[in-house]
Amino acid sequence: MHNPSVETSPLGKDTQYVNQYDPGLLYPLPRQPGRDSLGLDAASLPFRGMDIWNAYEVSWLNAKGKPLVRLAEFRIPAESTHIVESKSFKLYLNSFNLTSFDSEEAVLQRLREDLSQAVGLPVEVTLFRGDAGLVPQALEGRCLDDLDISVEDYTPAPHLLKADPDLLVSETLVSHLLKSNCPVTGQPDWASVQISYRGPKLDAAGLLAYLISYREKGDFHEHCVEEIFVDLLKQCQPQELSVYARYLRRGGLDINPWRSTLSLKPANLRQLRQ
Repeated sequence: MHNPSVETSPLGKDTQYVNQYDPGLLYPLPRQPGRDSLGLDAASLPFRGMDIWNAYEVSWLNAKGKPLVRLAEFRIPAESTHIVESKSFKLYLNSFNLTSFDSEEAVLQRLREDLSQAVGLPVEVTLFRGDAGLVPQALEGRCLDDLDISVEDYTPAPHLLKADPDLLVSETLVSHLLKSNCPVTGQPDWASVQISYRGPKLDAAGLLAYLISYREKGDFHEHCVEEIFVDLLKQCQPQELSVYARYLRRGGLDINPWRSTLSLKPANLRQLRQ
């Protein structure tokens, strides 16, 4: 296989939309270059986690040529060697549109096998009917967004993170002000973020200013969350830490990275803005 890179991905390029099944449209990108910049070794990551993708435009034909439509949830392990570039993921899903399958299970099998091969570890895939009753749910935690703070940094500024070593707490904090940018097209990526931790009490104003400092950061969602996690771990030294970002959808897909010191399975809580 060629050496995959952002520069050679489908991002920002004119693209022909294919409506016949083609797994070759998936474009994996290695995680390690981004992790190298954070000083992370794949063999000893400081977190567990997964990337939860939701797809709202999944359709194929049944054996009689009738279209079926589903929502899809994909859970990609954070330990996988690769992510999938999001535009290629959309193109891949579009390739099902005029392809006939004998059953929904056959579609599930194709999705699981193709995506697992692309990222390097098994991917969980679930399909839902559009009337499954999925409703938006708020992220639990104290929202920081009304804090009256001055902001000067719009690129990641970990020096803003501070904690009181004499005051140990367990709390969950939320902000809806996280924004980063696509590293190729520069398009804005908006998100809500939930930070749960146990340890020295975080300075709330500093944390909010730090999250806002991603406003001009150009990177993939997964790497932004890993950078937030690593900065919090280094600067504030919590005993337990979870960072969960819920990004708004683009092109019928949303990406929701979760990183944690705990062995948990996060709920897929769709936000109102999603």
